[in-house]
Amino acid sequence: MPINEFTRSVSVDFAPRGSVCEWCGKPAERQLTAIGGIFHNESGLFCRPCGEKFAQTVATAAIPLATQVEAHLGK
Repeated sequence: MPINEFTRSVSVDFAPRGSVCEWCGKPAERQLTAIGGIFHNESGLFCRPCGEKFAQTVATAAIPLATQVEAHLGK
């Protein structure tokens, strides 16, 4: 399957000017929203390092779900 914005586990948007990171309090660069899985529609404003950690957490949580779907489909 090709990798594109439709297969990502996180939607990325610009953070509003003056926003701060929800995890560390530094200036926020991105607004991230989880797509699917147990974190579906969880979102927040993040600096780059914290945003990468958020995206990795969401992606890691999605791996067991994807494996279960593949097993169910017989892949």
